[in-house]
Amino acid sequence: MNKTGFDAEKYLEEQSKYIMERINPGSADRLYLEFGGKLVHDKHAMRVLPGFDENAKIKLLARMKEKTEIIICIYAGDITTSKTRHDFGITYDLEVLRLIDIFRKHDLAINSVVVTRYEDVPAVNMFIDKLERRGIKTYKHRFTKGYPTDVDTIVSDEGYGANPYIEVTKPLVVVTGPGGGSGKLATCLAQLYHDYKMGKKVRYAKFETFPIWNLPLKHPVNIAYEAATADLKDVNMIDSFHLEAYGETAVNYNRDLEVFPVVKRIIEKITGEESEYKSPTDMGVNRAGFCITDDAVCREAAEQEIIRRYLIAEVDYKKGKIGEEALERAKLLMKEVGRDVVDRKVVQAARDYAEKKRNCDKRYENVVGMAIEMPDGTIVTGRSSRRMVAAAAMVLNAIKSLSGIADDMLIITPQVLETTQKLKTEVLGYDRTSLNCEEVLIALSISGTQNPSAAVAAGKLPYLHGCRAHCTAILSDRDEQTLSSLGIDVTCDPEYMTTNLYSSN
Repeated sequence: MNKTGFDAEKYLEEQSKYIMERINPGSADRLYLEFGGKLVHDKHAMRVLPGFDENAKIKLLARMKEKTEIIICIYAGDITTSKTRHDFGITYDLEVLRLIDIFRKHDLAINSVVVTRYEDVPAVNMFIDKLERRGIKTYKHRFTKGYPTDVDTIVSDEGYGANPYIEVTKPLVVVTGPGGGSGKLATCLAQLYHDYKMGKKVRYAKFETFPIWNLPLKHPVNIAYEAATADLKDVNMIDSFHLEAYGETAVNYNRDLEVFPVVKRIIEKITGEESEYKSPTDMGVNRAGFCITDDAVCREAAEQEIIRRYLIAEVDYKKGKIGEEALERAKLLMKEVGRDVVDRKVVQAARDYAEKKRNCDKRYENVVGMAIEMPDGTIVTGRSSRRMVAAAAMVLNAIKSLSGIADDMLIITPQVLETTQKLKTEVLGYDRTSLNCEEVLIALSISGTQNPSAAVAAGKLPYLHGCRAHCTAILSDRDEQTLSSLGIDVTCDPEYMTTNLYSSN
């Protein structure tokens, strides 16, 4: 689990150098760089490219902060529908606020927030008011008239010209957003239109980590990207434009290939000259493929990610978040790399443990089991009980194992657990007495003030970062978030813990 296949430092050096080449003096006054994917906490990249720094992109920008300012785009429709970022469980509008805080922490200049395809509805206006009252400049960009076929209208005062120009001052303008479809490309092209009208020579480029253009089309790392976007129907394809222009094979995805002819025509209309880009791959500045140091390690990690994505798809289908088509696509991608769910070591371990408990005692008829693969490859398990949920039991057993504490030794004072349970049921009015993972960890930290063993065990929690775990039932949102905060890569079987509809999750 600790093998690396990617050189994070080389990536930072190569990437920063390549970006700066696009804005060398004489080539352009400014570069608008569309940042796709996750600017911070890119856990997908970290999982499929072991050794990748999940915050590499923000560190990259921090190296160039004197020359960089950031525009954040959010689609108005994502505000009104409360679209959620899966890995953090927060809505896109809250993700914008989180991104601003992170950028500020790294001393990166926030230019503004752009609400794209603006709609005059209360939720959107409240979001804008919230930002402006906190000193964040906001812009409203409406749908571009004529897009995508009528280039003459798009590149006119009725099209891009109808939206206000975003006042920028630095040579590198990073345009990002909380997720796909945020309107980043339209914002970049509108800026190009306004700048050229003012006589400024500016450029556009795109930064997407996946698919990795110089890996084979069917490389597991690229297939893992398809698995991650199965619900969006993204499909990796050979960049036919690149092949025709240079005779070289490069990989891109369907949406970029579909929109490239339109983007190329728009750029040529704006600049009045032939586009420097012959293919969508030309537009990219991604150097990740050059920083892979062990292809076998990355292949194995990517195949594990494909399994993980299928397990997540099963749960999302059960919850009604995705349709059967997306679930079937995730399954086909897993089969394409010759894998099955039991190839994720913790899956069968959790199922076998729960089955063993059910068979040995009728009291455990509805027991939920969990298993975690430790850094040394050993498996530690935990089960649900009246006292705590399976996730909490598993975490406690894992840190006891790391601390060399006997399995039957109590590290949380029983009175602390009992008092917490009474507070939960008798005062706060919860139906369940079982403590969730976060509550148990708080009880552990309290016990650590009196019990040295508890303090030692709590000190081992950071060592669980990056470990894989699996649960035989769907975790509650709270437990899933707690495990995610610990850095544990967790999956579940698509079964609810209870038959309750309201409190089942």
